[in-house]
Amino acid sequence: MRWRVIAGVLFVVNLLLAVALLKDAGSGSRYRHATLTSPAPSPGPTERTNILLRKQLFTWSEVESPDYPTYIANLRDIGCPEQTIRDIIIADVNTLFARRRSAELTSPEQQWWRSVPDTNLLQVALLKIRELETERRNLLTSLLGLNWEVGDLVNLPRPSRPALVLDGPLLGSLSPDVKQTIQVINAQFQDKLQAYLDSRRAQGRDADPAEVARFRQQTRDEIARLLSPPQLEEFLLRYSQQADQIRSHLAELKYLELSPEEFRSVFRATDTIAQQILSTTGSDPNSQAARRALADQAENAVRIALGAKKYELYKSLEDPLYRDAYSRALAAGSPESVRTLYEINLATQAEQERIKADKTLTASQKEIELKTIDLTQTKANAQVTGQELPPEPPPVPQTPPRRTHMSQPGDTAVVLSMLYGVPMSALRAANPNMDLSRIPPGTQLIIPRSTLPPVLQQNMPGR
Repeated sequence: MRWRVIAGVLFVVNLLLAVALLKDAGSGSRYRHATLTSPAPSPGPTERTNILLRKQLFTWSEVESPDYPTYIANLRDIGCPEQTIRDIIIADVNTLFARRRSAELTSPEQQWWRSVPDTNLLQVALLKIRELETERRNLLTSLLGLNWEVGDLVNLPRPSRPALVLDGPLLGSLSPDVKQTIQVINAQFQDKLQAYLDSRRAQGRDADPAEVARFRQQTRDEIARLLSPPQLEEFLLRYSQQADQIRSHLAELKYLELSPEEFRSVFRATDTIAQQILSTTGSDPNSQAARRALADQAENAVRIALGAKKYELYKSLEDPLYRDAYSRALAAGSPESVRTLYEINLATQAEQERIKADKTLTASQKEIELKTIDLTQTKANAQVTGQELPPEPPPVPQTPPRRTHMSQPGDTAVVLSMLYGVPMSALRAANPNMDLSRIPPGTQLIIPRSTLPPVLQQNMPGR
């Protein structure tokens, strides 16, 4: 953005000089028109040549200097406002340190083959960023004074959205103009896509994948015209939808890490096919068959790119039960037991599904059976991995069976209260829909748990 600031300064300075020239010309104090006539007389009319002398305007090369203090002094000499000087110097220093960050840092974006950023890389990058930021601030303070941040680029536009990180050996070497153009193209794509999604949402309709794919392809074509093939591939490996989907799938698999070469091979093998799948719309049988054929083609391309052994792990980890077994095996330090643990998981899942589908079991019985299955699985896993068996859980307290009483002639609430040692209020609460003042013979009543000591209950009449 520095050229815009420079252009603005040039315009202001030239305007000031032009005004000064006009003022001087009007007063006649410095520059005047000179009339030159031919020394030899001639019969024709006299010819006159008007010569207008103008003050020579400066060029920016006369102002610029590789030395910042000299640069600032030159800007002051031409009458540049202090705020503009601050803006120019801050922009120039920021550009300098942006180039240094691109050259000296390895950002997570450069490791596009990783599904999860390298924590060590992030730590080193964070330390380097802090070091460069301290150096940048110290330089600006030495050039502009302690209060330079008060006027930090107040006259320059600031980005309204996060920018793409264009660093590394390939993208970091791009010119500032090319980088800026790529940022603009990406911003325009984001705005266009968001406007389309908002429009479809307002109509109560889903986005058309083919239309979204068309937007992405247009953006890719525009960027491709700015970059060489290696630079374009580097850009796509970082920021294309297909590369993002590969990384997301690897993050889901958790335990499969690809090398840069393997990731690049998978991307190259599937990128074009993925674009074709997105462009193939329609719910008719032909369209569905075309998408299935393309999906099979992509799967075969992944198999070839990864090789037989890694592809087998890739497919196995797509099963959550295998991922669980793989995690247990790694945690136990016995990776060779993963296959056995996986078989235990399969058997456990089958038994759990059988219990849940058994209509002869009550809910509480199913719960007990499922807990038993979990305990059995835990013991089996411990035996396979050579770990100690977990302690036996405490026995589940059994709920005492519910007591009932078949009323006899002469039974009353008072008699039942004395017989079972329960308050009449408890009897009423246990039998809310029954009139205990009149208990017909043959009526079944619920008897709540007694509140009397067991000894007293045993000595009660009729026990």
